[in-house]
Parts: sequence; C-alpha cells; structure tokens
Amino acid sequence: MKTKEIAVISGKGGTGKTSLVASMMPYFDNVVLADCDVDAPDLHILLKEEDIVEEDFIGLQRPVLDEDKCILCGKCAESCNFNAISDDIEFRLSKCEGCGVCEMVCPVDAISMQDYVVGKIYTSVTDQGEMVRARLIPGEETSGRLVAEVRKKAKETAQAKGREWILIDGSPGIACNVISSITGVSKVILVIEPTVSGLHDLKRVHELVESFSIESMVVLNKADLSADGAAEIEAYCKAQGLEIALRIPFRESMVEAVVNKMLPPLYDPEFFSGLGFREFTDKLKS
Repeated sequence: MKTKEIAVISGKGGTGKTSLVASMMPYFDNVVLADCDVDAPDLHILLKEEDIVEEDFIGLQRPVLDEDKCILCGKCAESCNFNAISDDIEFRLSKCEGCGVCEMVCPVDAISMQDYVVGKIYTSVTDQGEMVRARLIPGEETSGRLVAEVRKKAKETAQAKGREWILIDGSPGIACNVISSITGVSKVILVIEPTVSGLHDLKRVHELVESFSIESMVVLNKADLSADGAAEIEAYCKAQGLEIALRIPFRESMVEAVVNKMLPPLYDPEFFSGLGFREFTDKLKS
C-alpha cells in the first residue's frame, strides 16, 4: 500500500492550521499524524498519547575546546568568518555555523567538532493513530532538517503499520521548514483568515506551493470575520483557479473544544456535519 501525505500549512501562525488538522483526524482511518511545526508543536495537546519514545536530534556539529592543549595562539579566532570565537578563545555557539575551520587550523589539535543536540523527536500512539512530533530548542537552527526527520519517521511508521495516510501539521510561513513540510506530498491545504494580511499571506504561500506543482486547495477559516476580506480572497482564488474547498464560520464551540482538549468534531458534531466536513475530507482522499 502506497502511503499518501496531506499537508496543512498557512502563510503565518494563528490562522487555525492545527485546529483544522485536529478536525480532520476523526474522518481519516488508517492514519499517521506528523506535527512538523517544530518551533511550536501543539497538536499533541488535544490527544492522549501513550508509549511515548523520546530521541535526541543532532543538528550541526559544534566545536569543543580542550583547554589543557590550547596555547592561545588565536588562529581559530582569526580564521572564523562568523565571529563565533572570542580573542580569549571562548566559543559563541549561537553564532557558530559548524563549518569546522577552527578545528582544521588549530596547530595543537585542541579543538574537536562534536555532535550537538538541538532538539527532541517524539513518537507515540494516540486514539487517532500513531504520531510523530518534534521540538527544536529555542534559538537553534536546522528546523528544515528536523522537519525532514519527522516526516521520515512518520513514513517509516506508516509503512511498518500499513497506514494509508499521513496528516502533516506543517510549519507556518514560507521558509525552509515549510518547504521541508510539503516536498513530495500528495496535496496541500492552505488555511487562511479574511484579515488585513490574509490575502498577502495567501499569495505568498500559494506561490510557494505552485513552484512545487502540488495540488492545493484553500480553507477559509473564520470566514464571517470580514466580508470585505473574504471577498478579496475569493476573487484571488477565482482568478488563480484555486478552489476554496471549505468555509468555516467563527464558532465558540471550536474554542471550547480546544480549551477542553477535545477534537472539535467530537465536541460539536452537528456543526461539522452542517459544514459538509465529511464531503471535504472525502474529496481530499480522492
């Protein structure tokens, strides 16, 4: 069985991307969940996780100094193009790019490049299926690599368990972590709100997805928030041939579901039935 991936992304954070993924879960059987928003993962908050396995994620290698060997010659500091080494040979790891030049130029082998933990990866079992998520240590980089590792583990889990679908809660924006979230997926859902920046955000993220020639559709969340904003987004989508597959009005029960750590369709099934949510997810599967 070939596993198919559906990614949910947005032009910025706070549009309801994670809430949409949580709302889609009950309509998918045979699924693995992948939270690829590694800078701020929160999908697991709505799920009861069991059998959690934690692993270190190694990012770029970082230099370690053997002070007993160091002769304070300063060659490493002189050779560093990132100003990551002070004159008294202290490493500023927040500036280090892991290039290894300092190790190469040290005449007494006092510097060694060693693996450096920049995040954690978690695999677990939930009522909705197996889940893979990760958290990048604040301030660290390599988020794109960490997203790729989450997707890799999700695919391995899907193949091992015979799962047909992987639902990806992608990163917001258009940076490398978003590119890593959508590369090679079957379909992409763009979640947008009719706010002042909504159309701008949609254009940015749509342009990114178009460059990868991935089938995409729009979900307009809080569609009744602004009639003018919604009209602008609808006009853009029509001009671009981009389908608005679902319009979700603001509903207090959605907020209540999150506060009560429940999946929205299980908290307010009538609302989701009225939206045509099953028809929406059936279209995604086709």
